[in-house]
Amino acid sequence: MRKPIIAMPADTFTEATNIINLRNAAFAPDPAIQAITKSGGTPLILPTVAAESAPDYVHLFDGLLLLGGFDVDPTFFGEEPHYELGETFRKRDLFEIALLKATVEAGKPVMGICRGLQLINAGLGGTLYQDLSEDPSAKLKHHQLAPGNLPTHHVNTEPGSKLNELLGDRVYVNSRHHQAVKRIAPGLRITATADDGVAEAIESEDSDQVVAVQWHPENMFKHNEEAQMLFKDLITRSQKAE
Repeated sequence: MRKPIIAMPADTFTEATNIINLRNAAFAPDPAIQAITKSGGTPLILPTVAAESAPDYVHLFDGLLLLGGFDVDPTFFGEEPHYELGETFRKRDLFEIALLKATVEAGKPVMGICRGLQLINAGLGGTLYQDLSEDPSAKLKHHQLAPGNLPTHHVNTEPGSKLNELLGDRVYVNSRHHQAVKRIAPGLRITATADDGVAEAIESEDSDQVVAVQWHPENMFKHNEEAQMLFKDLITRSQKAE
């Protein structure tokens, strides 16, 4: 049996590199590549191309992993930029939203990490807090200063959710974000929150097609069984979709 192929859109290096002297160069997300490989999948890196070309990729893979990076452009959910909005890259947003929609339509599984969660929610019709200063419930430190492979706060999973099944009621996670879910998209539900109420995970309402987390398991999987469980679950869901 062949290993499931997991597609991951490339990240973008916005500064000029001293290797190829190019701005906006695509680069591969190595920690996620290692996590997928260790969990039994075959990673496939996709370049950021025109959004209309995104559906052409869907037949090449069994599952989709959307990763961290730039802030999501708020015009995708009908807002102008907040003064605390970070760097955005609209071309990547357009491509990944089109890829997400085509993957969902094809019935293939999706996993999101940090920005990936936010893009899933915005791409499917939800809204975001452009910065946690907009969220009156946000009280914890969600952008840790501790090393990125170490956990710093807990999240609580919802009974009956995929995350609860995989990780139990309460999980110790790392945290590196300043945007978060505001209004959940149709067809999705929030399945984990921090102790201050900030959304930490979302899933499909009526299936296990979409599972996304706000933290960074790709930075913890080498020494954290719970983090690797999330990647193993994506592989399992992708095997079912083959």
